[in-house]
Amino acid sequence: FRMSFTSDFAKNGFAVVDNVFNDEEIAEMKEAIKKIVDDFDFDNLPKSIFATSDEKKHAKDEYFVESGAEVRGFFEEGALNKDGQVIVDKQLALNKVGHALHWLNPVFKKYSFHSKLKEIMRNLDFEVPQIVQSMYIFKQPRIGGLVNEHIDATFLRANPIGNLVGLWIALDDATEENGCLHFVPGSHKTTSADYSFVRTYKKEGPMVEFRGPKPDYTNLPFVPVPVKKGSLVLIHGLCVHKSESNTSDKTRHAYTLHILESKGAEWLKENWLQQTPNYSFPNMFDH
Repeated sequence: FRMSFTSDFAKNGFAVVDNVFNDEEIAEMKEAIKKIVDDFDFDNLPKSIFATSDEKKHAKDEYFVESGAEVRGFFEEGALNKDGQVIVDKQLALNKVGHALHWLNPVFKKYSFHSKLKEIMRNLDFEVPQIVQSMYIFKQPRIGGLVNEHIDATFLRANPIGNLVGLWIALDDATEENGCLHFVPGSHKTTSADYSFVRTYKKEGPMVEFRGPKPDYTNLPFVPVPVKKGSLVLIHGLCVHKSESNTSDKTRHAYTLHILESKGAEWLKENWLQQTPNYSFPNMFDH
């Protein structure tokens, strides 16, 4: 694949790198996620999307905030009825699986520390690239929900704030019909990160909350960025992006990593996602 993406990335805050992974490699990742989903005990996954009682919300919060060092499944809203029962096939029920696939699953570990990804990070001049999270995003046919306009730095906080990059790997062709990414070119140069999703550390009440003034990104000039499967999209932590619902009957799977240039950077204590006594963010170059 070509390494001419660095100027695009600097200018636009995102860049497409074509042909990073081939069909065989993609099939291996898809097979691995299928097995993970098959092995999930759906009866015991928190399904409190519609629940209003705090007790259930707390269980869901806890399941979420403790997922940083685990492999956990999260439901797609359209997969459940109002009583929280799964009404679609198991393989079509999840919105995503996260957040330590890169460390705990051998197949995703192999691709997360792949020499091609290391080469991309070196081209971005990263010196100590820590993988802070990984997610398999399903964007299920017909029920794959939209992802609202946001910046990744709202959810993953570092100081300096620009030290975060997302790697979004298309495991299907991503088109306008099935919910490809849309970006606001150059928005990483002007966006503030005052709005943040943080862990509260409260014993009572919500474990996570949004703080700061909520920005309005809705009327910005979004550009759709369809990509072929096997391509990788680089996303600056301050670049505004979104994806529409998948109303088609085609899947739009993606595997994503968030990488922190940890040299000279601090991972903020307010992040929902924290290292644990048994798990530290791995340096991509060390494995």
